[in-house]
Amino acid sequence: MSEAAVGTIEDALRQAARLLDQRPDLAAAQAREILRVAPNDPRAATLLGGALRRGGDVDGALAILEPVARQQARAWAPHLELGLALQAKGEGVLALAALRQALALNRDLPQAWRAIGDQLHFDGDRTGADAAYAEHIRASVQDPRLRAAAEALRDDNLPLVERLLRAHLKAHPTDVAAMRMLAEAGTRLGRLADAQVLLSRCLELAPSFTPARYNLALVLYRQQNAREALPHVEALLAIDPADRNYRVLHAACLGLVGEYARAIDIYQGLLAELPGHARTWLSLGHALRTEGRRPEAVAAYKRAAELEPGLGDAYWSLANLKTEPFLAGEVEAMAAQLRRDDLADEDRLHLDYALGKALEDAGDFAASFAHYAKGAALRRKLAPYSADETSTQAARHKTFFTRAFFADRAEAGAQSEAPIFIVGLPRSGSTLIEQILASHSQVEGTMELPEVAALSRAFDPGAKSARERTYPDSLAELSGADFARLGETFLDRTRVHRKLGRPRFIDKMPNNFNHIGLIHLIFPRARIIDARRHPMAACFSAFKQHFARGQGFSYDLTDLGRYYRDYLGLMAHFDAVLPGRVLRVIYEDMVEDTEGQTRRLLHHCGLDFEPACLSFYDNTRAVRTASSEQVRRPIFREGLDQWRRYEPWLGPLAEALGPALTTWRD
Repeated sequence: MSEAAVGTIEDALRQAARLLDQRPDLAAAQAREILRVAPNDPRAATLLGGALRRGGDVDGALAILEPVARQQARAWAPHLELGLALQAKGEGVLALAALRQALALNRDLPQAWRAIGDQLHFDGDRTGADAAYAEHIRASVQDPRLRAAAEALRDDNLPLVERLLRAHLKAHPTDVAAMRMLAEAGTRLGRLADAQVLLSRCLELAPSFTPARYNLALVLYRQQNAREALPHVEALLAIDPADRNYRVLHAACLGLVGEYARAIDIYQGLLAELPGHARTWLSLGHALRTEGRRPEAVAAYKRAAELEPGLGDAYWSLANLKTEPFLAGEVEAMAAQLRRDDLADEDRLHLDYALGKALEDAGDFAASFAHYAKGAALRRKLAPYSADETSTQAARHKTFFTRAFFADRAEAGAQSEAPIFIVGLPRSGSTLIEQILASHSQVEGTMELPEVAALSRAFDPGAKSARERTYPDSLAELSGADFARLGETFLDRTRVHRKLGRPRFIDKMPNNFNHIGLIHLIFPRARIIDARRHPMAACFSAFKQHFARGQGFSYDLTDLGRYYRDYLGLMAHFDAVLPGRVLRVIYEDMVEDTEGQTRRLLHHCGLDFEPACLSFYDNTRAVRTASSEQVRRPIFREGLDQWRRYEPWLGPLAEALGPALTTWRD
């Protein structure tokens, strides 16, 4: 044995293991020296395989590790290294099997649990990934005081996790492992803002704490805050540019800031490595659809469905294009998947929505409604919603925002006229209005921006329900300069979405009707447009649409009717206290008199008429919403009364709407 491998084989093995992560080339050289002396030593072979993987030679690693793992059936280390090498190769199923074999021999392997979590997350199994990550934390924690909290997190006993960790952090306020665990509990409970604070503090104390940085990037992304998430993702990629979860998150964040071409490049790069990964095809399809590349999007969605027949989102994405009916074989394939007992709830509800659309196209409205209703009921179970809380919050806004309140703050806010806000209910024509305005040379369309809601949440970040919120009452404490600063903050946060350098831009988040008072205070000169549609048409269109997030009221007909009435009441209130502030555009009027309504819309925004606004369907800009394909075609009347085909089943909606059925235009 050479001088580099002096002493016993045991000493040499320990030295190689110490080199493994920092200098895999030296670890490989050391392992080869050991194997020259002891050619059948499985520990040295395992070390060599691990070193080759870390050095980028995955095929070489597999050639060594596969026979060692077969021969050493009761040793966990070869199975762990084999699983990591298979994962690097893109063999997800085989990797999971090897990693689970390692854990069967030794369940306290943090690296194995982390790798399983990463693989399941990449495969779209959020529940399984969360469980694996919890085991990773448990296996990583050496402090016996944190073991109980880690085990409670593994068991999803979140109240116990919070109680134990808050007590621990009170005594040990700089324990970053405890902070990360508490942030994970907060994320599972939906308290993303709280998790963000904890993870940010983790990185202040330990900037190299990579798992906390990844968790923070995910939390920011889930709050639609890609602008802040991107630097963290880029820092992670600088450490490990090959990590597939980092790359997927990077592409998703780029999509949120409108960098769709770059996102498509990332997805295509991943598919060059893993052509059989269905969920990457699905993500690619979403990006292609947003870019207006419909035939390529259709092909990507169909490839995803071929690779994973139970992937309901692939079928729903095809249905959501609303451009062509399903083939008979595709309808039967969806029905067959729904007959499975082991289908995940997310896949089941997506398939119900897709089959509802297929049956609607076929004219079988009774069966179509049954599937829409099943999908909606399952979605509501997974995302509970309280109509009472919505009504309570609307009443608070009407009580708080008075003429006198606004008169006392007449000079408040930023004086920019750049933003144009389109509000209302989803599926009420807001994307059409946006497309018309975005076809004007002075206006840029962006997307449904989350910034106004984020500003409102900043006033009471700890609130867990509407009854705990201090907003809007907390606005009474702000000065005119404070409102101006909030306006500038909004402009700064939304700058990333403005690619064309045009003086005006659109925020078409429909739910911002809940924040008209705040919008007026921070931007007294901004234009606000209320996109309104017949209540039965708007509500049923929302009912049969599965939204990615944020529209919990839309999965129950009674909730929908109550929400529409709360919306009408709040808009009527602002018409009274801020007369003329909001322009109401009725979708039905836009269909019947497109040019007249377009001229009225442009006049309200202080814009000259441009013919391009009438040929809005020629605009090739990216569109993210469910109406993306409709606004790429001329207006058609056929959609106005589609809800009447389902009228026999819409009694609960009509009853909940009550007087709104006749007063909705007022």
